[in-house]
Amino acid sequence: MKRAGRLVPTCVLSEAASPTLSDGHAVDRSVQIGSLTKVVTGTALTRMAASGVLSLDDPLDRWLPTAPRTGITLLHLARHTSGLPRLPPGRLPRRDPYAAFDRAALDRLLPRIDTLLTCLPGRAEEYSNLGYAVLGAALSAASRMTYAELVTEYVLRPLNITEITANPDPAQRLLAPGFLGRPRKPWTMDGAILPAGGLWATPRAAADMVVRLLVARRLGDPAPSWQTSGPLRWHNGATRHASVFAGAMDDGRWVLIHRLNAVPEETDRAGIQALKASRTSP
Repeated sequence: MKRAGRLVPTCVLSEAASPTLSDGHAVDRSVQIGSLTKVVTGTALTRMAASGVLSLDDPLDRWLPTAPRTGITLLHLARHTSGLPRLPPGRLPRRDPYAAFDRAALDRLLPRIDTLLTCLPGRAEEYSNLGYAVLGAALSAASRMTYAELVTEYVLRPLNITEITANPDPAQRLLAPGFLGRPRKPWTMDGAILPAGGLWATPRAAADMVVRLLVARRLGDPAPSWQTSGPLRWHNGATRHASVFAGAMDDGRWVLIHRLNAVPEETDRAGIQALKASRTSP
């Protein structure tokens, strides 16, 4: 497949057929999964709550005491109802927008986080990468672990998944092809933004996660991170050159599509279409 002269490597996995690969995509290479990371973060939150480490209704300032009392709870952050805006304040560089947003930058932001609220917590839903960065920091404080350690402990190990990580082997990364096929540089997502969109995964591991969380329900009810549309639970994700759509229907049909050099909205549409097609498959 090509788009505007570019190859669009595509990987499609579903319960209905064998993996479909095109233009050099692979099921066993690590790719950026963008905001599908939020599902991992949200699942860690619910698992930590089930283990008694914290409560979903804990106020943010319990775990991040430099934050003022705002009424924001951990569940507000997971549900995108905290009142925090989509992005950290300030102009973000287009080429690598989150590179400078490290833990020190987040720590400088926390004491004035009340000044960023667009509405009172719990009043409205506004998708927030910043909110998930803050949530990840709170989970690390509550668990006394790094983000990578806590998602391994509470999510990946219980699911028996090893191919999801914050720091994949550079030799195993699959990047979007650019000019003359040279790999495009990925966004830097391993700082404070990591819990919102920084994980890498092989497509087969991401598909396993979808099945084990949404179909098999190995860790109980799905986390509040998942979006819902009638009988469909889903989430998508996008970085500059990678996009993913993952979802499962109540009847067990599921799909995961990962594409490079693709318009994210087109990846979403392809995922929905794959689910519709599976409904009519013999």
